[in-house]
Amino acid sequence: MIYLDNAATTRVSEEVFEAMKPYFCEQYANPSGIYSFAGRSMKAVDEARRSVAQLIGAQHDEIYFTAGGSESDNWAVKAAAAFCQKKGKHIITSKIEHHAVLHTCQYLEKQGYEVTYVDVDACGVIKLDELEAAIRPDTILITVMAANNEIGTIQPLREIGALAKKNGILFHTDAVQAYGHIPLDVDALHIDMLSASGHKFRGPKGIGFLYIRKGVRIGSFVHGGAQERSRRAGTLNVPGIVGIGAAARLAAASLQERQEQETALRDYLIRRVLEEIPYSRLNGHATDRLPGNANFCFRFIEGESLLILLDQQGICASSGSACTSGSLDPSHVLLALGLPHELAHGSLRLTLSEETTREDIDSTVDAVGRIVERLRSMSPLYEDVIKQNRKREA
Repeated sequence: MIYLDNAATTRVSEEVFEAMKPYFCEQYANPSGIYSFAGRSMKAVDEARRSVAQLIGAQHDEIYFTAGGSESDNWAVKAAAAFCQKKGKHIITSKIEHHAVLHTCQYLEKQGYEVTYVDVDACGVIKLDELEAAIRPDTILITVMAANNEIGTIQPLREIGALAKKNGILFHTDAVQAYGHIPLDVDALHIDMLSASGHKFRGPKGIGFLYIRKGVRIGSFVHGGAQERSRRAGTLNVPGIVGIGAAARLAAASLQERQEQETALRDYLIRRVLEEIPYSRLNGHATDRLPGNANFCFRFIEGESLLILLDQQGICASSGSACTSGSLDPSHVLLALGLPHELAHGSLRLTLSEETTREDIDSTVDAVGRIVERLRSMSPLYEDVIKQNRKREA
């Protein structure tokens, strides 16, 4: 099997798994207890909290553990909206956010809030002039993702954060795809809240966190207990927290090396596809993109057929977000880039990890080329294009 869907989830590393194991059957105490057995669990939680914080230049007590990125996004957006409603009810986001943000904003619109969805350019970069023009006296929150989960484009967080700070607006970023893969510094980028999820960087599923800058006053998201400094009730998922902490330490230690390795393989993949497969298109920014992300569109084919045939050859890939894999609609991200529906339907997302090899890339590109050619051979539209080309050449 060749696994190239690391944006959907990554394999838990052996080191992370070994770190978690004792907290299932040996050190199983609830960390909220006052006895020493529970204290050992709480110490492990505190160590993990510090590891997670260090990777983004935060303080340990600015980290709140959650069940994952979607919960963190919901908490940040809903709680900020509720707490700041006396100032106003206007929120700014982009058209290519993950649905955890977009659907939350749509929910808030039904509650009387107003949301401005800012356009992106053809590479998926938010239009800063539109963002600045959208700011109003009643704007209370800007929420823009760090890097897009489908096309990998990295957003200009520093400029967005500076605009938010200048205007006294809270700035939240969904960093689920970026955390552990590219450098992030919450102070340098003027980030007030940041969401992340463990399973995107070799940690376990079902655990994430929300960074909340000291001084940012938003309400609790889950009520019913004093856990997480009374801001997120519920018994702490100690094995998961230990796992995300271990994954954060490993990510920090290998960040630069992984970036260089994955970027080189990604660029090799992109070059081979664009040079060898006619009527192919790279989606997203050519260089300002996540190290392991390559997203393509192929004219005259359906992406779903391509994925099924790749799976039959042992290659795991996707057409976009795993959260919308059951939808028949084309990607909202690709449509926001200006792609027509018929082209957006022919998309393929290949996402790498440090475990991906050059041989994996070669085998995958060869397979994609054969499959695309096979699918196009059944397309009357492609046949018409070939006939027109032959006439021109004649």
